[in-house]
Amino acid sequence: MLNGKVMLRIWESFLITLIIFAFLSCGKKYTSGQEKYINSIEKFRQEKNEEMKNDPSSPFNQDNNAHFKPLKYFDVNPDFVFKSKLYRYGTNDTVIIFGTKGEKRKIIRFGYVLINYKNKQYKLNVYKGTSTNGLVYYTIWFTDKTTGNETYGVGRYLDFDLNPDTSYVYTIDFNLAYNPYCAYSAKYSCAIPSKEDHINLAIKAGEKNFH
Repeated sequence: MLNGKVMLRIWESFLITLIIFAFLSCGKKYTSGQEKYINSIEKFRQEKNEEMKNDPSSPFNQDNNAHFKPLKYFDVNPDFVFKSKLYRYGTNDTVIIFGTKGEKRKIIRFGYVLINYKNKQYKLNVYKGTSTNGLVYYTIWFTDKTTGNETYGVGRYLDFDLNPDTSYVYTIDFNLAYNPYCAYSAKYSCAIPSKEDHINLAIKAGEKNFH
């Protein structure tokens, strides 16, 4: 016969095992495809850290007051990957936005994409601009409920590669949302998303606040 103390230890051990099992069972399960995607994003982030640390054009190598440390991110979350067509505006209006140094900038409000999260639809503007060296680019910038707390107070950006096929379905991946250079160095000025570019949602994906 087992004495009371031994029985108590066995019971305690059983309870601890049960709690651990229950905790692990509550963890989110991903498919093999999602696991492969998560690994690819984590690899991309490692490579970006190396680039930001070593590339001569990096803000950390252009500004002696900017000191490199690994960039901070939310855990990769496949739930923040969306699909959408690009809906072009009837007229390409040129709008004025401001940079973080107070300068006015002209940019074209080109179109928008739609994302659906937990049965609610959100709209994100796509802008068309021209860089200082004359290259045309397309971009999405936004603020959300994490802005100024967990993420950079100005907002975050998503690159957008225009496809000539008007029926093309784009991938909008917030795990790739990143901070503009002004998040790391006061030497840079970056576009400030307008009120129209606010998403009334906490997007816990992509890059976090650097400081």
